[in-house]
Amino acid sequence: MLSFQRIPAAKILSGLILCTTVFLAGCAGSPSPMAPASPNATTIYNLTVIVFVIAAAVFIVVEGMLFFSVIRFSRKQSPGEPEQIEGNTKFEIAWTAAPAIVLLIVFFVSLQALFPLASTPITRTGKTTGSGALGVNVGQTETLQVRIIAHQWWWEFVYPDLKITTANEMHVPVGAIVTADLEAIDVIHSFWVPQLAGKTDVIPGRVNQTWFQVAQPGTFRGQCAEFCGIQHANMRFEVVAESQEQFQAWVRQQQSAPTPKTGVAAKGEQIFMSSACIGCHTVDGTKAQGKTGPNLTRFGGRRYLAGAIMENTSENLARWLANPQGVKPGALMPNLNLSQDQINALVAYLESLK
Repeated sequence: MLSFQRIPAAKILSGLILCTTVFLAGCAGSPSPMAPASPNATTIYNLTVIVFVIAAAVFIVVEGMLFFSVIRFSRKQSPGEPEQIEGNTKFEIAWTAAPAIVLLIVFFVSLQALFPLASTPITRTGKTTGSGALGVNVGQTETLQVRIIAHQWWWEFVYPDLKITTANEMHVPVGAIVTADLEAIDVIHSFWVPQLAGKTDVIPGRVNQTWFQVAQPGTFRGQCAEFCGIQHANMRFEVVAESQEQFQAWVRQQQSAPTPKTGVAAKGEQIFMSSACIGCHTVDGTKAQGKTGPNLTRFGGRRYLAGAIMENTSENLARWLANPQGVKPGALMPNLNLSQDQINALVAYLESLK
């Protein structure tokens, strides 16, 4: 015969506190979908809250009935075998209809959120008027087209209308409708900026679309959300949302002609252009036109390197050039066995690309 020992209330309370702490820890920090910064993310957040409230209400009702039954029909309260109730038609209808009604409510609430997320304002309104600095205007709202290409393990951002290509750092103007074509070079990835939009799979041989509209200036961290290999967790990127004036200044900087290099930077350029670097990387305005690795045209102005896993500093860049596999095992960047002088020259050259 089974026997149960009473669990002290203190242990139960400490267990609940521990579980609550672990749960809330998952909602903390950045990036977090609990801190939406766009209409899309706000829609997702509101839907999450509604579904959570419904689920919490169901949990409270069910658990309340369970505890009531345990206490009301315990042997201490009612000695002997309790009365057996079978085939109660009303109860059976009730416990079948109630979950169905709850699921229908969740279905219709989810449907109301799905349609706005699935189609851009351009698709919904069908209006395109005028031509702004970024492309097409929808009423007074400009749109920005970006082609996003996922690689193991970094992100490439191509602005076809602006003739700009960059890596791991996506600049957008606040208020603009950003429409993106998503492509993958190697395996399945997933594009996710929790504060701006939901996840969208990026599949080889297929072009998926997503869109978002940033409501406030800021820097928003993104992450690949589909396991894609050993460095999946280190496939990060940033979306930098800035004012229209700041964005236009960034565009002009990206489109400007490269400046002549002097001193150590010129030596680094010579090493770069005469080595295997040009087979993988592009530097606009030079003979380096490789497509395997990130475009380095304005590398010196980026905040992060190596798939946005570390800050773009001289020390980190030198560490990366000396032993890429030691920093990010499995990355396609090989160890070129560079001397310290070569590394110093390459660091000076790459940092000059602004």
